Amino acid sequence: MPATILLIEDEPAIRELLSVNLQHAGYSVRTAPDAHQALEQIQRVLPDLILLDWMLPDQPGIRLARQLRSDTRTRDIPLIMLTARSAEQDKVDGLEAGADDYITKPFSPRELLARIKSLLRRRAPQHTPDPIEAGGLRLEPDSRRVSGNGQILPMGPTEFRLLHFLMTHAERVYSRGQLLDQVWGDHVFVEERTVDVHIRRLRKALSPAGLDGVIQTARGAGYCFSTTHSQ
Repeated sequence: MPATILLIEDEPAIRELLSVNLQHAGYSVRTAPDAHQALEQIQRVLPDLILLDWMLPDQPGIRLARQLRSDTRTRDIPLIMLTARSAEQDKVDGLEAGADDYITKPFSPRELLARIKSLLRRRAPQHTPDPIEAGGLRLEPDSRRVSGNGQILPMGPTEFRLLHFLMTHAERVYSRGQLLDQVWGDHVFVEERTVDVHIRRLRKALSPAGLDGVIQTARGAGYCFSTTHSQ
C-alpha cells in the first residue's frame, strides 16, 4: 500500500502542484485548505505523513501541529512544516511544536520528495519501497515478493502487509490493537482476533522455508518479528 500523505495548504496553485508531484512519486494524496477540514480528514482516515503549511486561514499551522502532537491518536504521525518563514527562531518554534522537519518556501518538489522519503525511512519504514532482509527472509515492497532461504514464499496481501510492518519494526512487540491500527488502519473496525487468523496464515506461508519461527508470540502482549528464535 502506498503511503497516504495529507497536504494542508490554503494556496490552490501550490496545493495542486504538490499534489500532482506526490501522486507521480507514488503516494496517495489527500488535501485540505485549512485546519478545520484537515481535522475532519484525519478523523475519517489517519494519514501516514502530514505536510502542514504554517499560514492557514483559520488558525496557524503551528497551533495545529501542537494539537496533533497532544492527541495520542495523531502524535506519532510524521509531520513536515511548510513555510515562507526562514528565521532561525521560526524553525526552532516549528520543531518545538512537534514538526519532524521544516522546509522553507520556495522549494523544489524534488527536495520535498527527498525530505519525505528520508522522514518515512526514519519514522515509518513500512511505507518505503526499500527491500528488507533479515533472518533469511527478503521482502521486496515494489514487487510484493517474499523469499526465504532462496525460495519464493507466496502469501496474501494482508499477510504481506503484516510481515512488512513487523520486519521494519523487528524485535518490538505489538498488541493486536496496535497491529490493527498499523496494518488494517485505525478507521477499519474488525475484531482483534482477526489478527490471530492472519498471524497463523503468515506463519503457514513462511513454513516451507522453515522460517515460521521468526513470527513470535509474546504471551499476553502480542506479536513480534525476531530472528532470535524462542519457541
